[in-house]
Amino acid sequence: MYFHLRSVPAPALRNSANWLQRLFEDDWDTVRRRVDRHREEVLDRRYLDQELLYACAPSHPEENGPRNDIVLGGAPVFPDDREGPPFLLLPAARAARVAAFLTTTDFEALWRLARDHLLPRYDGSATEAETRCAFESAHRDLRAFYTQTAEYGDAVVKRLMR
Repeated sequence: MYFHLRSVPAPALRNSANWLQRLFEDDWDTVRRRVDRHREEVLDRRYLDQELLYACAPSHPEENGPRNDIVLGGAPVFPDDREGPPFLLLPAARAARVAAFLTTTDFEALWRLARDHLLPRYDGSATEAETRCAFESAHRDLRAFYTQTAEYGDAVVKRLMR
C-alpha cells in the first residue's frame, strides 16, 4: 500500500468520485492531457509515519493547520460503491499554506521531535541514519511537490493505493 498525491489545476478539479477514480487509473500522459499538466508524489508504506513526523511539530494557530494537511489532510470524497478509502481533496488555498509551512519548517527540528516515536518502528538507533535519511528525502519531495503546486495555484487530490 502507498499514498498517492496528484496536483490538479483548481478549475479542473471535480468533486466527483468517478472523475477522481479516472484521475488515479489513468497513466501519466493521459492525466497530463486531461488536466494540462501533471505533478505527483508517492509516499511508500511509511506514509502514516511520515504523517507522524508532522504531527509531532509544534501546534499551528489554526485548528486544522498546514501540518495536518501534508499527508492525510483534505475533504473526503467517497467512491460511489463506498468500497475502499475516500479520496482526499485539498483546495489550492490549503495546498499553498502547506507549501509555506514546508518551506519554513526545519527538518532537523521535526526529526528531533519525532525521533523517539519513529525509531522503534525501524529497528531503533541501529538504523537511525538510514531511517532519518528516508524521512528527510520524503520531506524534501513533499516540499518540492507542494511548492510547485502552490506556484501554479493548483489543488491536491490524494488516494491510498494498493
